[in-house]
Amino acid sequence: MRGGADLAATGERLLAWYDRSARRLPWRVPPGGDERPDPYRVWLSEVMLQQTTVAAVRGYFEAFTERWATVEALAAAPEAEVMAAWAGLGYYARARNLVACARAVVRERGGRFPDDEPALRTLPGIGAYTAAAVAAIAFGRPAVVVDGNVERVVARLFAVTDPLPAAKPRLHALAAALTPAGRPGDHAQAMMDLGATVCTPKRPACGICPLVGDCDGRAAGIAAELPRRAEKPAKPLRQGIAYLALRGDGAVLVETRPPSGLLGGMVGLPCGDWVERGEPPARPPLAAAWRELGPEVRHTFTHFHLRLRLVGARIDFGPGGDFRPAPEAGAAMPTVMRKALRLGLAAMAGA
Repeated sequence: MRGGADLAATGERLLAWYDRSARRLPWRVPPGGDERPDPYRVWLSEVMLQQTTVAAVRGYFEAFTERWATVEALAAAPEAEVMAAWAGLGYYARARNLVACARAVVRERGGRFPDDEPALRTLPGIGAYTAAAVAAIAFGRPAVVVDGNVERVVARLFAVTDPLPAAKPRLHALAAALTPAGRPGDHAQAMMDLGATVCTPKRPACGICPLVGDCDGRAAGIAAELPRRAEKPAKPLRQGIAYLALRGDGAVLVETRPPSGLLGGMVGLPCGDWVERGEPPARPPLAAAWRELGPEVRHTFTHFHLRLRLVGARIDFGPGGDFRPAPEAGAAMPTVMRKALRLGLAAMAGA
């Protein structure tokens, strides 16, 4: 780093800044006290925060911990209820793994999370990052915690110009060199806070950064450019049809998707296959006078864009199926299906 700065001294400056400036978050224990973090709350927050912002997670976390205050309570919850509570947070495999992990902790470990990375990684849905975060934050293990914020801080601090994802091993090694034996949990959270509030993706606030004097990226005038990223290939487009069957009492027909795969286990409008080539096949869920509603649902997932045509029908009370009041159905749906329901109901109301 700049001027051959001592890594230990850099870490001390970072922790001193964290003691003054730590974000107040509902899953956190403030620095400087004797209170130990609850491993359940640390684990739950880290699962929720994967590829999701703090602002989006806060309300979900508070609702989950009010409803399921312990890992035992979550383990006993029906999976469908957990999936419904997760609706709108995205990346729904996390919710299924959440239940599986809670049940494994209760069944195999008496409700106690293991305190080291190898054992944590044996639990469902816990990968390298989550294991390191829980080990460091909940148990004080000197684990190396590297998320997107940490990658950005390290890339700038050491002026790593190799693009991601190829640079990941080097950034992890440099983060390991920075990780202290003492207060590793606070160090990990300090790195995350620095990246989230000061060393931001655009227009980093170098003037108030506690590590500005150590930063090679700042010294070279390239901090805002880092980390560099390899060009991503264009996302493919998939197309499908969503069917809105509206009963006279305002209830709508829903389906529960298969437990595995995208949106697995979630409630949504009946859909056919989503295809990349050709027209999506028409597969209405029941016989009715179906008609095109006009609006198109557009949504972007991690690996592809999706467009759904909306087709609707008003039906009598006779047909069977899983009909639910529209507000109740929408509350249990993932974001893309909420969009489809909202647009479809608006189109049918105006017809």
